[in-house]
Amino acid sequence: MIPQPAYLLHKRPYRETSALVELITLEHGRVRAVAQGVQRAGSKSRGRLQPFAPLHVTWQGDRELKRLRLLESRGSVSLLAGEGLLCGLYANELLTRLLPPLLPVPDVFAYYTAALDALTMPAQRAGALRRLELSLLEALDSEPVFLDCRDQALDPQARYVYRPELRRFSSTEEGWGMEGRALRLLAAGDWERPGLARVARTLTRAALDTLLGERPLRSRELMRALVARRRGERREV
Repeated sequence: MIPQPAYLLHKRPYRETSALVELITLEHGRVRAVAQGVQRAGSKSRGRLQPFAPLHVTWQGDRELKRLRLLESRGSVSLLAGEGLLCGLYANELLTRLLPPLLPVPDVFAYYTAALDALTMPAQRAGALRRLELSLLEALDSEPVFLDCRDQALDPQARYVYRPELRRFSSTEEGWGMEGRALRLLAAGDWERPGLARVARTLTRAALDTLLGERPLRSRELMRALVARRRGERREV
């Protein structure tokens, strides 16, 4: 096969010297594979197979679980730290949990690649994650439809709550829910405007949580802990 651009999403030990890995690839989406010998001391592949490092890979196998053959670096790793690192771990966990194996998702791959660059810059993190989340929802046919539950246009003066089971919006009482004006801007593709950050996050989270079910994301828990620790440090100062 032609070497595939890829990134590592998750890795865990397998037997004595191997690892079970989850990759996102350009043409084949999420790929589960055994990386043989990668845990062995002195293995060149061990240093290459790291989160946020661009790779070229090939594999063999007719079953869902593949066997990696080629594993090469195709560039430098994105250097993420602190909040940026937790955002990267969130992106990896989200794709691992929700992408079906071997579903081609080239747009998700493109937005993931762009997000890794953006996560190094605090001002760009929120917009990059929302774009990635939206591309994932679109790949799963679960993206919001910006209409009310009667398939009517949203009123910019009204407020709404999202109904994930319908992928549409229900009007709600004044002072509660998301502004129709903000939702119409999101519908027009304006996902990175700073003033829309809160409503964009509320909307994508509501859509994704329905797919994720009751098991929480570990990366979200780590982010909450980081925020709580920072608040505690500010109070001490």
